[in-house]
Amino acid sequence: MLRLIRYLKPYVAFILLAIALLFVQANADLALPDYMSRIVNYGIQQGGVESAVPDAIRQSEMNKVVLFMTAEDKALVLSHYTLVDKESPDYERYLKQYPTLATEPVYVLNRIDKAQREALKPIMGKALVVVSGIEQIMADPSKAAAMGQTLGFDLSKLPPGVDLFALLGRLPEAQLTQMTEAIQERFAALGESMINQMAVRAVKAEYDALGVDTSKLQTNYILRTGSSMLLISLLSITCAIIVGFLASRTAAGLARDLRRQVFRRVMSFGGAEFDKFSTASLITRSTNDVTQVQMVVMLMMRMVFYAPIIGVGGVIRAIDKSANMWWIIAVAVLVLLGLIMTVFSIALPKFKAIQKLVDRLNLVVRENLSGMLVIRAFNKQQVEEARFDDANRDLTRTSLFVNRVMVVMMPLMMLVMNGLSLTIIWVGSHQVAASTMQVGDMMAFLQYAMQIVFAFLMLTMMFIFLPRASVSGDRIADVLETQPSIRDPEQPKSFKEPFEGTVEFCHVHFRYPNALEDVLHDISFVAKPGQTTAFIGSTGSGKSTIINLIPRFYDVTSGAIYVDGLDIREVRQSDLRDKIGYIPQRGILFSGTIESNLRYADEDASEEAIRQAVEIAQAEEFVFATPEGLATEIAQGGANVSGGQKQRLSIARALVKKPPIYIFDDSFSALDFKTDAALRRALKEITHDSTVLIVTQRVSTVMNADQIIVLDEGRIVGKGTHRELLETCAVYREIVQSQLGKEELV
Repeated sequence: MLRLIRYLKPYVAFILLAIALLFVQANADLALPDYMSRIVNYGIQQGGVESAVPDAIRQSEMNKVVLFMTAEDKALVLSHYTLVDKESPDYERYLKQYPTLATEPVYVLNRIDKAQREALKPIMGKALVVVSGIEQIMADPSKAAAMGQTLGFDLSKLPPGVDLFALLGRLPEAQLTQMTEAIQERFAALGESMINQMAVRAVKAEYDALGVDTSKLQTNYILRTGSSMLLISLLSITCAIIVGFLASRTAAGLARDLRRQVFRRVMSFGGAEFDKFSTASLITRSTNDVTQVQMVVMLMMRMVFYAPIIGVGGVIRAIDKSANMWWIIAVAVLVLLGLIMTVFSIALPKFKAIQKLVDRLNLVVRENLSGMLVIRAFNKQQVEEARFDDANRDLTRTSLFVNRVMVVMMPLMMLVMNGLSLTIIWVGSHQVAASTMQVGDMMAFLQYAMQIVFAFLMLTMMFIFLPRASVSGDRIADVLETQPSIRDPEQPKSFKEPFEGTVEFCHVHFRYPNALEDVLHDISFVAKPGQTTAFIGSTGSGKSTIINLIPRFYDVTSGAIYVDGLDIREVRQSDLRDKIGYIPQRGILFSGTIESNLRYADEDASEEAIRQAVEIAQAEEFVFATPEGLATEIAQGGANVSGGQKQRLSIARALVKKPPIYIFDDSFSALDFKTDAALRRALKEITHDSTVLIVTQRVSTVMNADQIIVLDEGRIVGKGTHRELLETCAVYREIVQSQLGKEELV
């Protein structure tokens, strides 16, 4: 996969935007459990009151609270409050909010920022808890007596109507401090959060005393927090939709680019590269492999960037909710990592095997489809079915093994997740019972733990697809990084004008890639314009190899090939091939119409030129035999025409091009002798100024050639006209004797 990174360059903007949106989405998702915690802690348990710092407090209550503060704390608190009474300018406004203001003055909190409120919270919280604690103690005679021992007198025997706090205000400062410390020792084990929670109850009681509608306060808090959660959820959904769109566009665009690049690279391959990659493998690489990469890129943009943000953010927020339960998440993460690594180590080799087995299955299918007539002719249907079954079963067996490994993974993941939930609830419930944790915080911790686990589940899904996509990416990169052995020169030369078309082989040797021996040895000849040069020899003598060297399907091992005096390696391949009309032994037609196949050579060819080419190629008898004529449909691969018809249409296609050099690679082998003779007579008229090279095994095809080159085991063993070779070349004479009667040898 890393070898294909550079092909993502056009989509960097999409990827960066997607990452930014994923960051927003992840933070939105991480915020939701915290809002849920607030609804439970503050909205339900604390009646909508968040802070231990009251927005308003009666003067009488404030006098009690400041008793248990240091002088500095008392000054700080009072500096942030304003005393409102009937003489105050804002009296009427505050009276609507706090009806009790009609009977006694009220301290109203000034406008302060969050930092100032946080600074006041522990001061007011502890003082409110102390005041609340004393009031609770006074309600219980046994506790009042115990507290009286600290003060030196029995509080339970105070006369009715005596104000304890007024009495405490008259105590010496040292004694009051001692009493405050004794009460605060009761809350020493409580954390700041629990002290704040206990103080909030006193604040709520104070709001009730002020005449505030606390039920409405609670409802408004829940609705306000719930609305925030809804907006955050909508933001998360919007980000997810946009990221999905960007991921799809990026993945589809990358797949399109990869297919285009693979196709272009394959189009530049020479024969050596096609020997390295089979056709079935190239088809798999440009289809199935690209699809695998496309799927993984889409999942990576949607999950791989999102999961770490959720995982890391979830850990931070979970620890913030309860730092002493971090070990639960750590154990779960370690178990998940172990599980993922185990599955990954088992599955990766199998994914590599799957892609090779897909290649093999495609190869078998392709061979069966292309060779169906031969299979039926030899009654080998059962043999081929067995061969297909073997390939199919190997692929199925390997795929099932991988799927079984993945199937086992999900139940184990669910087991870990459920075990994690139970552990958090078990430990958290004990902490709630011990007043060291709030219920809402435990619920938020549980949700954060689930988010962390789901982040690993998302990564696990990636581990399911990534190994196979990694293999596919490497296979695609192998094609893209394969440099064609046949390349254009850095400073190409141009053919002179007017172009003549002389072809000269000068001491050419050739060896196929990875072969041990040369297949052509010291080949030298000149093919001139206006002449026909024919190559004849036994099967495997090197005839087609010589022909394939001229258009540079392969490059010579040593020696040189010149066209009009220029080494063909010094000109562009396109310039060279533009001068050549190539007709292969096996006629290749493309799906479309007869006319579209003929215009393949020259899109701007006139209809008259196309008809003339059809007539010269002796194809008019079947082309114009139907009402459609040139518009007759050609099936894929020319499956709806015979071999001879394919060859004639291939010849007609080359004639439409009107090149100065014609190469016929045994292009008359599927024609009967009558059609062969008529076609060659018609060809001679139109190619009289061109260089014509013919490969054939028929003596009748080469008898009238201006130059016949006889090949045997890659060497030229004869060169001359038909009559000259009969006298000087034993190999040619044997070929002629095997095909013609004795009376035709004269």
